[in-house]
Amino acid sequence: MPARIHALIPAAGQSLRFGGTIIKQYANLLGKPVIAHSIDAVRRHADVVSVCVAISADDGLYNELVRPDYPDVATVVGGDSRARTVLNGLRHIARSMAGQEEDPDQDWVLVHDAARPCLTAAALDRLIEQALNTGQGAILAMPVSDTLKKADSSGQISATVSRQDTWSAQTPQLFPLKELLDSLESAVKFGIPPTDEAEAMERSNHPGWLVTGCADNIKITRPEDLAIAEAILRRQLGSYDP
Repeated sequence: MPARIHALIPAAGQSLRFGGTIIKQYANLLGKPVIAHSIDAVRRHADVVSVCVAISADDGLYNELVRPDYPDVATVVGGDSRARTVLNGLRHIARSMAGQEEDPDQDWVLVHDAARPCLTAAALDRLIEQALNTGQGAILAMPVSDTLKKADSSGQISATVSRQDTWSAQTPQLFPLKELLDSLESAVKFGIPPTDEAEAMERSNHPGWLVTGCADNIKITRPEDLAIAEAILRRQLGSYDP
């Protein structure tokens, strides 16, 4: 039985580092919100059967800017942290699949940042192929190339960190639905919310694979990142026939 991949996009954050008056996932990027590009990027894959976006309870922009063009994308209210937001999304997906005759072990969840609009089809293909062929989770990541420094409380350099075997995690991160749900339930229950889904899986002895991502797959964090994302998307779109 083929795997069913459910994409989940956590979008309940308030984007404090982005500044300005608009949340970063709703900033305009080539004529539509950043999050719309992120939705498009994950649902283009044939194995992705559904998309769910987790938004904040007081989000007044999604219905106005996104839902009219994406009526088939489900929404769920997120939580006060990324872990709780993803957990709410996982519970929604699990409920939507309950009672169906399909084998629940074939359900996977692809978690992708709302503010990563430049994910390439090739990188997504590599991730899904690795995870499904091994039956284990996997994440996109890039080997660290810069020299890493640790700082003390005053901002002075306290140490140089070896970059050997060190990777910078990206999204999407892809894991079996039941395993990820159990792992996050446990993490939240014991008050140790992970920084990403892979960390939750590591703690529950389900480490995933590192799949080489793409430099294009930037995360929009600051206003100047929008110009970089626009240049990347224009280049990507220019590489295809209209």
